[in-house]
Amino acid sequence: MANRITHLLSIACVAAAAAGCSASPTARFYTLASTVTAADAPPTAHATVMVGPISIPATVDRPQFVVQAAPNRVEFDEFHRWAAPLSDGIARAVAGNLAVLLGTPEVAAAPIANFNPAYRVTINVQRFDSIPGDAVELEAVWTVRQTASGDTRSGRTASREAAHGTEFDALAAAHSHALATLSGDIAAAIRAAAADAESKSPQTPKTKSHGRKQPGHSGARSKRD
Repeated sequence: MANRITHLLSIACVAAAAAGCSASPTARFYTLASTVTAADAPPTAHATVMVGPISIPATVDRPQFVVQAAPNRVEFDEFHRWAAPLSDGIARAVAGNLAVLLGTPEVAAAPIANFNPAYRVTINVQRFDSIPGDAVELEAVWTVRQTASGDTRSGRTASREAAHGTEFDALAAAHSHALATLSGDIAAAIRAAAADAESKSPQTPKTKSHGRKQPGHSGARSKRD
């Protein structure tokens, strides 16, 4: 009798464990997207650009979504994760935006063989907050360096984007829109640097060619009688 009760308890425990496993939530993975369109872009700048490195706060430098639970408290969500390291996702989203804004496919987010960019972009993300059901906040300091001259232009971008929904998809979409704002500021700096470099480049003077007259020849055709 005791053996039978023990056997039944074992079966019940196994069934309960199986039920618990089947009820566990499934992890979801998210990406950042390039969201600007050609309608947002001024005339092309024909620039070659390398985006990176990207530095981000240690708090959010992890696979899990880090959400703001209170003014001084965050939570790591084990079942909602970034599909790639966050710094890589930011670099790729910004590179995609710049390709559209500058009208050139020659924008890279990672070193490529035989690719010599005219401009290098570094980004120091100082704030990357996710507030479920409310908004996201992005603050970043960036630098554009002209490879040939070493001239740099720096700026700071702060963007708050509403999260249209309570799901994590809404947070990922809002972060993508915030990165579009960041990309717009960087594109404007690259355009300004390109215009400045063009104004400083020496202009080749145009020379007017003069034909040499043959002696005794007036240059006009004589008329025969």
